[in-house]
Amino acid sequence: MTVHHPSHVLVTGAEGLVGSAVVAHLLRHGHRVTTLTLPDAVAHEDVTVVRGDATDIESVRRATEGVDSVVHLAAFPNPWDHPAPVTFGNNTLATFTVLWTAAEAGVRRFAVAGSVNATGLLMNPTHPRPARFPIDEELPTSIADPYSLSKQVDEHTLRAVCERFEASGVAFRLPLVVPPDRADGLRAWAEERVSDGAGEGWGWIDSRDAAEAFRLALSAPLQGAHVVQLAARTTLQPTPTEELIRRWAPDVSRSQAFEGTAAPIDISRARTLLGFEPRFDRPGMAKEEVG
Repeated sequence: MTVHHPSHVLVTGAEGLVGSAVVAHLLRHGHRVTTLTLPDAVAHEDVTVVRGDATDIESVRRATEGVDSVVHLAAFPNPWDHPAPVTFGNNTLATFTVLWTAAEAGVRRFAVAGSVNATGLLMNPTHPRPARFPIDEELPTSIADPYSLSKQVDEHTLRAVCERFEASGVAFRLPLVVPPDRADGLRAWAEERVSDGAGEGWGWIDSRDAAEAFRLALSAPLQGAHVVQLAARTTLQPTPTEELIRRWAPDVSRSQAFEGTAAPIDISRARTLLGFEPRFDRPGMAKEEVG
């Protein structure tokens, strides 16, 4: 296993919802941060800013100068805003360009923002249900859209780069990420789409927990590439989990019962591999409320 001691971290997609939380968290923990920032984006303070696009080799080369770790989050975040070939092409090219170019420059630790959509279950128009509960990283896939396909390819890209360059890293399967100041709106949005949530276990994660997971991924003793599911301990729904399953996924087998609103999602790999434990069980929960 390789123990890594990150001191200078490149963050792509740093100005996004997850990226902003990651940058703030890394700075609080004393890391030097460089961001690869689009020309028209408002950059963070207290970071080194390199202007450019994650799909551009020269921009990435400039951004990787002097860094020892990469957090890659730059991507189109949904399949709706661009034509299918553009969504798939941008996301996969950005991931390959950033990881491969950084590895050529000597970087050997990566943390990549993947998605629960890597299974394809949420965006498949046939609405397949998961093979079982709790959901884990070995869940069979059923992909029929460009965004989910791009997220599956990103996981393979990390594996290929780690194999080629003897590097290590994590691709996180992120659920809906909820910042404290957007909790009410995102919770209401999720409740309106409860029927679609079975494919990812009605999961979510607080943005502060997501940021901590990325930080841990940069320093945990790892060898090679790993796909890691993240989620809060609870669902984002007010309805008890057993009732959700009976209503929306009655034929899905499960190996355990789920008490209250416990999420039917297995995050044991995150615990074992990274020492990660989610701290926030309610959307918008204040830090002072955490026991």
